[in-house]
Amino acid sequence: MALPGPPPARVFAELIPTPAPAPAPALVPARRGGSLAPPPGREVHVSGSAELSVGPDRARVSVRLGSRKGAAGEARSSVSRRLEYIAQSARQRGVPEENMTVTEDFSRVENTYQMEAEVCIIFSDFGKMQNVCNLLIEKLGTSVTISPPHFYHTPEAVDTLRRQVCVAAVGNTRRKAQEVCRLFGQSLGKPLLIREEETKEWGGHIDSHLSNSSDSLTLQERIQNATAYASCRVFAVFEIKGKENRRNKLL
Repeated sequence: MALPGPPPARVFAELIPTPAPAPAPALVPARRGGSLAPPPGREVHVSGSAELSVGPDRARVSVRLGSRKGAAGEARSSVSRRLEYIAQSARQRGVPEENMTVTEDFSRVENTYQMEAEVCIIFSDFGKMQNVCNLLIEKLGTSVTISPPHFYHTPEAVDTLRRQVCVAAVGNTRRKAQEVCRLFGQSLGKPLLIREEETKEWGGHIDSHLSNSSDSLTLQERIQNATAYASCRVFAVFEIKGKENRRNKLL
């Protein structure tokens, strides 16, 4: 049985040769130096890629508390005092009011009244988040339960990552084209075509109320797990201007 042929080679850069000139071609004088401008149609085709990552820009922390008393007013009062302290502590450390959500549940359990509440706080500054959580643990102790922070990305942060990785890929492609031209003593001209061929995204979490990380992870491990990655590959065609200027090369 005959062995299959070798796989086709992958071309990362391609210098398009100058088409055969017509008889007695008319060369256009260059504007500087008296040399003649190169004939049209000379191009370099290249592909380039880039990969970037960005950490989460938001963290959600849930603080749960409750009270069971024989009198309804006592149960409500016990929870209300702690709720006010939690909200005040967050506000004093720069957390906007709209970033705090409070839910309450009041019920009758046998011969007692039970009041339960949950405060969800969204932080954009992780240092402030740690300060608030440490303060609540110090002042309220076991009377509150603080969930591990859930890190995620806002849609705006993901869109920014997509734009940045595309721009980075285009920049890498242009630098590759410049190096190819310099190898042959040519000067790179203007872009004639830039096409985004492939984009990939992985990792990271979009806004969600459910945490998918283990409670045993450290803060840095949670941030790392929530880091988003993106890659982009582009194809570009650049004009070849002609011989490289030696003076500019030395500069």
